[in-house]
Amino acid sequence: MIVRRLPAALLALVVPLSLTLLLTACPASSSTGGPGAKSGASASGDDMKAGAQATDFTLRDSEGRNVSLSDYLGKQVVLIDFWATWCVPCQAAIPHLKQLYESRKDKGFVVLGIAMDGPETIAQVPTFVQRYQMSFPVLLDEETKVVNVYNPKRTAPLSLLIDKAGKIVKIRSGYNAGDEKLIESEVDALLQ
Repeated sequence: MIVRRLPAALLALVVPLSLTLLLTACPASSSTGGPGAKSGASASGDDMKAGAQATDFTLRDSEGRNVSLSDYLGKQVVLIDFWATWCVPCQAAIPHLKQLYESRKDKGFVVLGIAMDGPETIAQVPTFVQRYQMSFPVLLDEETKVVNVYNPKRTAPLSLLIDKAGKIVKIRSGYNAGDEKLIESEVDALLQ
């Protein structure tokens, strides 16, 4: 077998493109929470769509308290963020989500971070929350009940923006530098 070298010009295009794809979204995970595993089927068989009414759920937070989506619906603009400790783009997005939450929580905005980690990595979530100083509620979906409804493909990160009436107005998959500006403007428009 003959191995050829890539021309420098082609290599200059391939390497940045590969890095961009790596930082955009993590591979889907299974209910076991490992990166790159195949995704499972959803309970409903369908992804949630923009314009749909948000489905209520209750999950335990990283401190052991029960938190329900209905605690916020009708009162606040909600950003549900699906993430995992092993997801590099999630790690890049979290500081921006924290800043967005801190600067707008008194105006009626909340971020609900839903950790999609499975049995192999769920124990790392509390340490991760402390390291990134995540001040918004971080919920554990160990049985993937909420993931099956809202994110059956197990995309990480995946965010859903929900208005005060409980309607999903925006779904964003992955994270790229600069997305935080778009999210800020979308949140601000709903807070008015």
